[in-house]
Amino acid sequence: MARTDSQHRWYLFDYGNVISTPPTPQDWDLLAEAAGIDHLQDQGSAYWRHRFAYDAGSLTSDEYWSLVCGSRVGSLRAGWLDILDANQWSHLNLDTLDVLEDLDARGDRLAVLSNMPAAMAARFAGASWTRLFRHSFFSSSLRLVKPDRAIFDHVLAELRAGPEQVTFVDDSPANIATAKELGIHAVLFDPSADLSRLLTESRAVSGAYRE
Repeated sequence: MARTDSQHRWYLFDYGNVISTPPTPQDWDLLAEAAGIDHLQDQGSAYWRHRFAYDAGSLTSDEYWSLVCGSRVGSLRAGWLDILDANQWSHLNLDTLDVLEDLDARGDRLAVLSNMPAAMAARFAGASWTRLFRHSFFSSSLRLVKPDRAIFDHVLAELRAGPEQVTFVDDSPANIATAKELGIHAVLFDPSADLSRLLTESRAVSGAYRE
């Protein structure tokens, strides 16, 4: 088979903690006050215990926030909590945006793959950063979540790309591990590292792919 120009490959980016920065303590305080529950940011909190199901589209907003709050939450309050939640995950990592714009200007193809509830995905629809991506894959609409292998299989099929044609950037070691098992070249995101340099190094390692 003829060799394909390796400069025009797919770059698949996670959203949270990669394109966005983590919520600030003030963000968490605002959400906690509205929910009436302290320490939502703690890994053992109800916010995180039920997040997988919410990201998977298995829970409605009302159901998720009722579980988080420990009592029934109506649609209006759930909608407000969704707004606060989206706001706290809306702070963009400007260094990552610079890298994305450079890749786009070079002609590389960009897609986003995020575990994200439907309310948040709807909130971000039309945001400035979305215009850089040819495809956006959100777990809630797919009813699949990372690190499930099935979500990566779906993305590859939609991109019409072999795993060797894709570079995946994510902050979760579990997601990176699944991608690597499939033959995707995966880069673990480190906010203190030079992402542009890491991607340049990854290109040298992966080399040109074949059609």
